[in-house]
Amino acid sequence: MKKCFWNDQNGSFFPEMALDFMPTEKLRQVQLQRLQATVTHSYNKVPLFRKRMEDLKLKPTDIQQLSDITLLPFSTKKDLRDTYPYQLFAAEMKKIVRLHASSGTTGKPIVVGYTQEDMEVWAQVVKRGLLAAGFSSEDIVQNFYGYGLFTGGLGVHGGLESLGATVIPVSGGNTERQIMIMKDFEVTAIAGTPSYFIRMIDVAEKMGVDLRKLKIKRGLFGAEPWSDGMREYIEKKANIKAFDIYGLSEIIGPGVGSECECQSGIHIFEDHFYPEIIDPETLKSLPDGEEGELVLSTLSKQAMPILRYRTRDITSIETTPCSCGRTIRRIKRIGRRSDDMFIIRGVNVFPSQIEAALLKAEKSLPHYQIILDRKNRLDTIEVKVEISREMLSDNIGDMEALKKRFSHSIEQILGISIMVSLCEPGSLPRSEGKAKRVLDKRQQGATL
Repeated sequence: MKKCFWNDQNGSFFPEMALDFMPTEKLRQVQLQRLQATVTHSYNKVPLFRKRMEDLKLKPTDIQQLSDITLLPFSTKKDLRDTYPYQLFAAEMKKIVRLHASSGTTGKPIVVGYTQEDMEVWAQVVKRGLLAAGFSSEDIVQNFYGYGLFTGGLGVHGGLESLGATVIPVSGGNTERQIMIMKDFEVTAIAGTPSYFIRMIDVAEKMGVDLRKLKIKRGLFGAEPWSDGMREYIEKKANIKAFDIYGLSEIIGPGVGSECECQSGIHIFEDHFYPEIIDPETLKSLPDGEEGELVLSTLSKQAMPILRYRTRDITSIETTPCSCGRTIRRIKRIGRRSDDMFIIRGVNVFPSQIEAALLKAEKSLPHYQIILDRKNRLDTIEVKVEISREMLSDNIGDMEALKKRFSHSIEQILGISIMVSLCEPGSLPRSEGKAKRVLDKRQQGATL
C-alpha cells in the first residue's frame, strides 16, 4: 500500500496523515522535545508530580534522551481518584473548555480536562485513525458510542466532523430505532462498542433486516477488549470490515491508536502518546516484541498531562514494519487486562480465554456470562452460554453434546474443568455499552 495523503473518493488533501509516515529519526526528535516540555510543564504545575520527582531527586533537566523516561514515576488510576476533581490539572480552569468523567462505578469518578489546544489534538488523532481505517468525507456515519461524560461518543464525533463526514449522533440504546436509521439514512459506516453491535445484529435478524444488504462498508469499534473471533463474526454477519480504535479517558479518550486497513495491529499516534511495555510484576521495561503491560505518556496534553500511566492493558509492540508504510509503531490488539484476571483453583483466568474457547467449539459467537461465586469456602465458576436458535434442538442428546463441546474446549485452553450451563435464546442480559461479561457474587453475601 503506497503512502498517500489523499482521500481517493473526493481528492481531499489531509496533511495530518503525513505525521503517520514521519521518518523515524525525526519522530524521535519530536518525541524527545515534547517529552521534555511535558515533564517541565508537569513539574511546574502539578504538585503531586513535582513531589514524586523530588522524592526521586529528579529534575526536568535530567531528561536528556528518550530512554530517560524510565527514570520518571508511574501514574495510576488511583492517582486520578485521589486528586479528584482538579488537582492533576496543569492549566487554569479558565482555559479548560471541556470536562469528561468516568462513571465512578469502582470508586470516585476520574475527571479529565481539555484546553482548546487539547481538543484540536484530539480531533486530529481520531481523524488520523478514521483515515487509516478507510473512512472518508463521503461517509454517512452512525455513531452509537455513548455521548455525555463518557469520552467515546463526543471523541469520535469530533474526529468525524474534522474529517468532513456526515455524523449521526445517535448514541446508544433504542436498538430497533438504530436499525431503522441504519437502513433509512443509508448509513455507510458505523462506530461504537463491538458488544452493542452484536446486539444490533440480533435485533436486525428479528426485525427481518439483513445488514449484509445495507450500504455499510466499515465499522470502527472500541472501548472494550474484543477478540479476533468477534471480529470475524461481525464481518460475516454484517458484510463489513471491522477496525479497532484504542483509547482511554486518562490519556485523551478514543484516538490513542487505531488499526489501518491492513488490520495487523493498532498504530499508536506516538507523536502525541509515547508507548512503553513493562513487566506488571517487576515494573521493569521490556523490549519491543515482548508481552507486558502498556504504559503511556502524553506528549502534548496541556490541561492534564499524564506521565507513565499504567493502562493495565496487556499487549506488545510489534517489531515488523506494517505493509501500509506507516512509521509510527503499532501494538497487538488488546485482548485482556492485567486487572480483569481472576484465579480459580490456582489458575489465572481471563474472560478473553473463555470467549476464545467458546468460539473454537462453535463457529458462531454465543452470548455468555461468567458467574463467580463462593460455596463451602471455595471459589466456583460457572459459564452460562446462550445458545442460538440454530443450535437449539429438541433432542436432549444433542444439547448434552453441545454442552460437552463447550466444556471440553474451555478445559483444553484453561487446563481446568468448569461448569457450563446452556441458556435459552434471548435469556442473558444484553448490553448497550460495554459488555458485562463477569458477574462476581463472592462479595454479595454468597453462601460459605
